[in-house]
Amino acid sequence: MSIWEYANPKKFMETSGKVLPWVAIPAAVLCAVGLIWGFFFTPEAENFGSTVKIIYLHVPAAMMAINVWLMMLVTSLVWIVRRHHVSALAAKAAAPIGLTMTLVALVTGALWGQPMWGTWWAWDPRLTSFLILTLFYLGYMALWAAVEEPDTAADLTGVLCIVGSVFALLSRYAVNFWNQGLHQGASLSLDARENVADVYWVPLVICIAGFVLMFVTLVLLRTRTEIRARRLSALLARERMA
Repeated sequence: MSIWEYANPKKFMETSGKVLPWVAIPAAVLCAVGLIWGFFFTPEAENFGSTVKIIYLHVPAAMMAINVWLMMLVTSLVWIVRRHHVSALAAKAAAPIGLTMTLVALVTGALWGQPMWGTWWAWDPRLTSFLILTLFYLGYMALWAAVEEPDTAADLTGVLCIVGSVFALLSRYAVNFWNQGLHQGASLSLDARENVADVYWVPLVICIAGFVLMFVTLVLLRTRTEIRARRLSALLARERMA
């Protein structure tokens, strides 16, 4: 069995329909457990107080905001190279989810920054690249809406996705590229010394897993909706021609 079989809309609809319950239910459980545990059953941090608990929304949302764009990059490249419509529709379906994650990360970052840094916003390298990534999400969605011909829209948004990936990577590695800036280092790292304390680490990992599965659930649902909308549009076009 080839992975490209799932690029067939019919095959994708059949398989995604079977997969959805297996990701949606664990997503809901993990998000609920992680957020309730993190917000209500972890102590206040010595230097940060209760604001440390923002990480249970901020870190998963920021991670997903970047990785959703990278997923869009992969599916856009599949469309450009192999012309599989499901991949283009998956990228389109993921964009509003990624935008929402980016806005959640920016808002929670501001809520963290005000008491910690004394300001709601700073032109820190990571914050700035994240803001630009937000604008790319908006531009990507606007371009899909502005171009009537679906294949042309997929081509143009694919190119935009490739360009925007630079800022997705900058958002991830800006702290490593520039030593200056207010933004702290990673909350999770292969280097155990950079990780948050264990009491915060476990619920944070649960939240991240929940956000990943939540994204998979939402992108499957939205891709299925895009496929149905494409089919309906094709049927209406045939009726007009008849």
